[in-house]
Amino acid sequence: MANMIEIKAVKREKAGKGASRAVRRTGYIPAVVYGDKKAPILFNVEEKVIVALLNKPGFWTHQFEIDIDGEKVRTLCQDVQFHRVTDRPIHADFLRISKNAHLTMEIPVHFENEGTAPGIKNGGVLNIVHRALEVACSPDNIPEKLVLDIGDMNIGDVKTNKDIQLPAGVKLVHDDEVTVVTIAEPAKEEVVETAPAAETTEAAAPAATPAAEEKKE
Repeated sequence: MANMIEIKAVKREKAGKGASRAVRRTGYIPAVVYGDKKAPILFNVEEKVIVALLNKPGFWTHQFEIDIDGEKVRTLCQDVQFHRVTDRPIHADFLRISKNAHLTMEIPVHFENEGTAPGIKNGGVLNIVHRALEVACSPDNIPEKLVLDIGDMNIGDVKTNKDIQLPAGVKLVHDDEVTVVTIAEPAKEEVVETAPAAETTEAAAPAATPAAEEKKE
């Protein structure tokens, strides 16, 4: 079963900007859980809990069991809104999921053995085309990441989504073969040639002396 993280929460009765501001002053942020053809539930969750979870890898692929005053709801986080100035979380949206749900979601691609790739050792440039791929799976089979081994890649090589060994119960949403990563040739330095300075063929005229100036007058 996929990793499940429990979150303690408190049910919220009031909605609106005023009520939300009051919630934030207590160290909590307003949140909502919706989906699975059931009525949405408004609740409050500690801001520090959301911040700690956001700082851990795999936040968007983890499942959260939210305990709302004793009612436990299985969810995935769909969105977190942040304050424009402080960058602190101010609201969170969670999607309710059932055990038999069929999910479509983007999973990040993790590139392994970059340091041993011959193309990288020879100065090639790693060009990542897709950092995430859309997959279909059940809640019990959500992978934290998709692994692509690039340790055998040379300059000019290409690896596609078909080169990824998918975990059991996980399928690519699109069957088309798409490029995920390449190793390109190193950029060549442009040499700018400058033309040699023209040689002076005529002798410079001697500077006028004071006597000469007087004769002109």
